[in-house]
Amino acid sequence: MGSCTLLTVFGLMMVFSASQVQALSHGHGSAFYFRKQLLAAAAGAVLLVAAMRAPVRLHRKAVYPVLGTAVVLLCLVQVPGLGQTVNGSTNWLSLGGSFQLQPSEFAKVALVLWGADLIARKESHRLLTSVRHLLLPLVPGALLLLGLVLIGGDMGTALILCCVLFSLLWTAGTPARVFGWALAAAALACVALVATTAYRAARLSCVGAVDPGPDDQCWQAVHGLYAFADGGLFGRGLGASMEKWGQLPEPHTDFVLAITGEETGLVGTLTVLALYALLLAAGLAVAARTGDTFVRLTAVGVTTWIAAQSTINIGGALGLLPISGVPLPLFSYGGSALIAALFGAGLLLSLARSQGTTVTAPRRGKRTGRGGKSPGNGGRRTGGKRTAR
Repeated sequence: MGSCTLLTVFGLMMVFSASQVQALSHGHGSAFYFRKQLLAAAAGAVLLVAAMRAPVRLHRKAVYPVLGTAVVLLCLVQVPGLGQTVNGSTNWLSLGGSFQLQPSEFAKVALVLWGADLIARKESHRLLTSVRHLLLPLVPGALLLLGLVLIGGDMGTALILCCVLFSLLWTAGTPARVFGWALAAAALACVALVATTAYRAARLSCVGAVDPGPDDQCWQAVHGLYAFADGGLFGRGLGASMEKWGQLPEPHTDFVLAITGEETGLVGTLTVLALYALLLAAGLAVAARTGDTFVRLTAVGVTTWIAAQSTINIGGALGLLPISGVPLPLFSYGGSALIAALFGAGLLLSLARSQGTTVTAPRRGKRTGRGGKSPGNGGRRTGGKRTAR
C-alpha cells in the first residue's frame, strides 16, 4: 500500500510538471492532462479499496465476467467508428469528449485472474500431471487476447501478456522442455512482427543510440538520454525541465521517467526504482508464503505484469530497449493504465489480507480471573492459553 500510494502521488506530480507545455501547445489549460490523470487516480483508488476488501472467493467468481468483458471491448475497438487510432495504433474506445478507454490494459487483469483460476481448478482435480491440461485451454485463450491486441498494433502490451502467460505456466510446474519450446515460438513470433513492420525495425535500430541518426529517426531515444544526463545528481528542480519544451516527444507518457530524472536527478530516479522494487518484493512475498494455488498464481501474475511493464518502459527511456509506447505503471500518464494498475495493487492487497493471522479466544468454561486464577481451584494457575492459528 505504501509503495503503491507513493508511486501514484509522485507520478501525479511529475505528470503535472511534464505535461504543461504539451497541454498549452494543444490549446488546453496547463493542468489539462493532470486533471484527467487525477480523475483516473480517484476512480482507481475506489477500485483498489473495493478489490482489497473483496474476499478471494469473490474474485474467483468474477473471473469469467471480467474475461468476457475484456474480449468484447477488444473486439469493439476494431469496429469502424468506435475504435480510435492514436500514434498509429488502434487500441482506444471513445467515451465522449477527450476521454478514452484502452481495453488492452484490462486484458492483463483478465488473463491473470482467468489463468490463475483455471490452473487452480485443474490442480484441485489432479489434472496438472498432464501437459495437455497445463496448456489447454489456457494457451489458446491467451493467444486470443494476444491476437486481438496485436490487431490494434500494440506489441508492447502483447509482450506483457506473454510474460504473464509464461509466469503462470512456470509457476504451475510446466516441464522445462515444453517451456523452452514455448519461449522459442514466442521469440520467433517477435522477430517476424519486427521484421515485417518498418517502424518496429526502426525502433529496434535505435537501441543504444547516442546520435539522432539519419532523418532524426532516433531523436526521441537520444533526447531521453539527454534528459537523464542534464539532471545530474539532484536534478534541475521541479518544473525546470528543458526537454519537455518540445525537444522530447511524449514527455508525460513514454518518457515521464526521463523528465523525472532531469528534474529530480539520480536521487529521484533511484527513489522511483526503489519503490517498484518494494512493490514487487511484496507481491512475491504474498506468493511465497501461501498454500493456496489461486492466491499464489494471481500474486505471481500481477507481480510479473507490473515488473514486465516497468522494465519495458524504463528500458525504452534509457535506450536499452526499443520504445514501445507502454506506460510506466502507477506513474506515467494514461487513465486506463492507472486504473488497471491500481486494481492490480488492490488484488495483491486482497490476497495478502487472506493470509492474515487470526487469534482465537480461550475455550469457554469456568470463569477465570486476571492472572489465570480460577475461583474454587485453590488459587492454582489454570492452563488457559491463547492460541494463534
